[in-house]
Amino acid sequence: MNEIKTLHVIICGGVGAMFSAIASYFGGWDSSLTTLVIFMAVDYITGLLVAAVFHKSPKTATGTLESRAGWKGLCRKGVTFLIVLVACRLDIVAGTTFLRDTVIVAFLVNESLSIIENAGLMGIPIPEVIINAVDTLKNKSESHYSDEDDILYEEDMEE
Repeated sequence: MNEIKTLHVIICGGVGAMFSAIASYFGGWDSSLTTLVIFMAVDYITGLLVAAVFHKSPKTATGTLESRAGWKGLCRKGVTFLIVLVACRLDIVAGTTFLRDTVIVAFLVNESLSIIENAGLMGIPIPEVIINAVDTLKNKSESHYSDEDDILYEEDMEE
């Protein structure tokens, strides 16, 4: 019985150390990163509901669940974290502290818009206060960019 408890402590300690190391690479685990993870999960879940229950997904030809669309969504979320990681590391190299947070806010705006779009596809009215909050976040993230041409969009990359 003691061997099981010891093994449990070792596994929990190892997992905790691993996640602490990962969090440190992202500049620490703070409310911004927590909010991003929550928004990503909500977006993914609402996207699944739009496809599985309402059959209105714009990501598939039939509007229903498709594993490839789900996989692409997860890959995009993974790359989002990689971009946050890059921004954090650039902050460290440049001796600044704003790039990571700016990138996170930009992704929060994107996730918020996607959640609102999913809710709209489900026929859920969006309270004006949420739309205003997203607009405020969008303006906050855009204020860090001096030129709209500096932002790469998906359609720019396809050319």
